[in-house]
Amino acid sequence: MAGFGFEVASPEEGLPNIKHTILVMSGKGGVGKSFVTVNIAAILASSGLSTGVLDADIHGPSVPKMLGIDYMRLVAPDPGQPLKPITGPNNIKVISIAFLLPTYDTPVVWRGPLKAKAIQEFVKNLDWGELDYLIVDLPPGTGDEPLSVAQELKRPSGAIIVTIPSEVSQIVVEKAVNFAFALKIPIIGIVENMSGFTCPESGKTYKIFGEGGGEKIAKRMNVPFLGKIPLDPRITEMSDKGAPFALRYPNAPASKILYEIVDRVRKFVEQNK
Repeated sequence: MAGFGFEVASPEEGLPNIKHTILVMSGKGGVGKSFVTVNIAAILASSGLSTGVLDADIHGPSVPKMLGIDYMRLVAPDPGQPLKPITGPNNIKVISIAFLLPTYDTPVVWRGPLKAKAIQEFVKNLDWGELDYLIVDLPPGTGDEPLSVAQELKRPSGAIIVTIPSEVSQIVVEKAVNFAFALKIPIIGIVENMSGFTCPESGKTYKIFGEGGGEKIAKRMNVPFLGKIPLDPRITEMSDKGAPFALRYPNAPASKILYEIVDRVRKFVEQNK
């Protein structure tokens, strides 16, 4: 891509040094894809697996902030050398357009072809090294970025579809399921995020965003259901501080579900090599 300083790889090269690639996607914004991505990556890395994160959200990158590395910038490689991702906590390797922007609030005013080129660079021309898992945080929808990532990766190991319980989300998120079907991407399962809040004082659970949306999608679309992640005010606090919630509060109900989801993801990819 012009301005990045190195050549575009041929589509045949693929990613031979990465064992498993997982897409985290949704047809709708604001459901917590980046939160799910960061915490899955953090749990995998903390268990000793070499892990990378590709932040494919060109217009609204948030992974660097959630990992506490948003202040870092990519360094131009020497001539003939590949670009290297940023190394975050637990040795998670991360690439994001945010590392190329002069300031955090600089908008990326690009049309589709330029975004596709950037994603091609991130997928093909980075020196990821040897990775057990590459987790890809896709932007909302089924347009340029998700399609570009799916095409560049060739054969993703699978997709995790994130939703919230509401009926409005169900309608939109089902499009992401059909997107995966159309591209023959294996669906690992549906994650329902923001699934109720239990008051620590009264013990009463409030279904703030509705109830059962993820399970309903899974049943209608005949795909696995991975779990319900409840609301916890500390999730926002940790995301703002750049500390993965599941590692900071491993015994919290939301964290226990995240660990279970990771176990199911690992079983899925191992059984479908």
